[in-house]
Amino acid sequence: MNGHPAIRRVLLSGIVGSTAYGLARPGSDVDRLGLFAVRTEQLHGLHRPSESHVFTDPDHTLHEAAKWCRLALGGNPTVMELVWLPDDLYEVRTPLGDELIGIRSSLLSAKRVRDAYLGYATQQFRRLETRGDGSFSADTRKRTAKHARHLKRLCHQGLELYTTGRLTIRVENPDDYHDFGEQVAADSDAARPLLAEYEAAFNENRSVLPDQPDEAAAEAWLRCVRAYFYASEGEAL
Repeated sequence: MNGHPAIRRVLLSGIVGSTAYGLARPGSDVDRLGLFAVRTEQLHGLHRPSESHVFTDPDHTLHEAAKWCRLALGGNPTVMELVWLPDDLYEVRTPLGDELIGIRSSLLSAKRVRDAYLGYATQQFRRLETRGDGSFSADTRKRTAKHARHLKRLCHQGLELYTTGRLTIRVENPDDYHDFGEQVAADSDAARPLLAEYEAAFNENRSVLPDQPDEAAAEAWLRCVRAYFYASEGEAL
């Protein structure tokens, strides 16, 4: 992995997932997410460079800067957490990465945050519904509990982002999430009241976020990235 060209141009990277949320238990995987830039001249050739790279051992996903921006502007919860991590979870920070953190709020919009977070949570619930009454293998039960924890987290974080414009990555009372996961693993219907509660909360609360994200801010940042990596000296940060 270390010899891959994308690794040499990582702008921002950190530990995400269960470890970041404070939900990891012994044996949990450690997931990393980051964004990188291609050399600008590569964007002018016959073939477009790859926009994502997924590595294992350790698990690390990298998105190219433009793709990351598109996903973030769409409210994608997975990529959005990268710019809201606690400082101690960042493993790579560059000046361009810090500039992106600085404009993170401008990437948000009310409808896209609601649709993304509540939509992802609803998808998790649909997965739970297909697994019945808990009378399945231990491995399936474990996956069900994990999906339930993330359903609860997505609802909580999405509503916080929607109503305050801020995102807290580490959850309070991790044991509550694990207890909820076990309840849902035993009976998937246990997730239904929580999802209904958050759907009502989104409906009842006014968002502080604008109707549309500020694409101009993302565009300006991305053009700075392209200008930096246009010259060969941009190869190394």
